[in-house]
Amino acid sequence: MKETTPSETEWLVMEVIWQHTEEDIIASEIIQKLRGTLDVSARTIRVLINRLLSKGVIGYKVDEKDARVYHYYALKTKAECLTEKQKRFVHHYFGGNSTLAVASFLEKSQLSREQLSELEQLVERLKEEKTDRRKLD
Repeated sequence: MKETTPSETEWLVMEVIWQHTEEDIIASEIIQKLRGTLDVSARTIRVLINRLLSKGVIGYKVDEKDARVYHYYALKTKAECLTEKQKRFVHHYFGGNSTLAVASFLEKSQLSREQLSELEQLVERLKEEKTDRRKLD
C-alpha cells in the first residue's frame, strides 16, 4: 500500500504550508520558516517537498515571471491527513479494529474523571448522530 500521508518530518513542512493559506508559498519561504525548527539542510527540505508532491499532498504552479520558481499549496487539509493517518494506524497496528485501538489508548492513558466524562458525552453524541443518520436513510 503506497503511503499517501506526510511522514513526521514532512508534517513540519505541511504545517508551514497549511499556515500559509492566503496565497501559495515558495520553497525558500518554507526553508526560512523552518529554520530553527528542523535541523536539516535546504536541500533536504526540497527533497521533503518533492516527496509531498509525489504523495499528492501538495501541488504547485510555476511562477509567471521565473519558471524556476514553484508556488506550493496544500491539496489535502490537515484534517484529511489526520483521518488518513488514523485509519492507517488502526489498520496496521490493530488489524482495522477501531474498538481495540480506542480501548488500548484508554487503558494506557491516565484520564481524570472529568476527561472520562467528556469521553462518555462524546460517545453519546456519536450514538445520537448514528441514530439520526439511520432515520434519514
